[in-house]
Amino acid sequence: MKKIVTLVSLVLMGLTAKAQESGQGLKGAWFATSQFGYQQTKTADVKNTNMSVIPIVGTFVTPSVAIGAGFGYINMKSASDEGTSAKTDLIVIQPLARKYWNIAGSLYFFGQAALPVITGKEKEGGTKINQVGLSVSGGFDYFVTKNFSVEFSYDLANFTSTTIKPEEGEKTTVTNFGLAHMANVDSAYLVGGSNLTTPLAVGFKFIF
Repeated sequence: MKKIVTLVSLVLMGLTAKAQESGQGLKGAWFATSQFGYQQTKTADVKNTNMSVIPIVGTFVTPSVAIGAGFGYINMKSASDEGTSAKTDLIVIQPLARKYWNIAGSLYFFGQAALPVITGKEKEGGTKINQVGLSVSGGFDYFVTKNFSVEFSYDLANFTSTTIKPEEGEKTTVTNFGLAHMANVDSAYLVGGSNLTTPLAVGFKFIF
């Protein structure tokens, strides 16, 4: 974790010094960003991937607090040398709130709390998946210009409730809580209902 934080601090950038010096900061400003996540694991000849794209729009209600909502897409796939064995397409709706703290100069750290609602269906088996949860994450933000920044975030804790409904048979509801949880992309909803989103995400933010 220390290596990740060090790398992010060197590579990423947050809010500009000009914005910091302003009496109102970013209060009243709107932002648009899109978080990209990707995770891959491989066991023997079976490769599992989890990819997410979540556009987010929000506004700063104080100089350091922002609220917003995301609407995006998650794709989970399990494949081997024999072909794809499972593919799941999921839609995610995610209201969120962020608090920013200045670290040094233009670099900021932010804490984020989100309430993701995820729903979708497995293509091969027709299993329906619905998940609601609470996600707490941390991240770094740095502006390349006064209107454009690069951000990195990492899940710190997740609480999820996942309902799995096969085409035939009874539905199952699984509750899961994890600290610094690495999402299980091994068809996560089939083996315990863990968080369906990826734990690491990078995004590009526009302020206007």
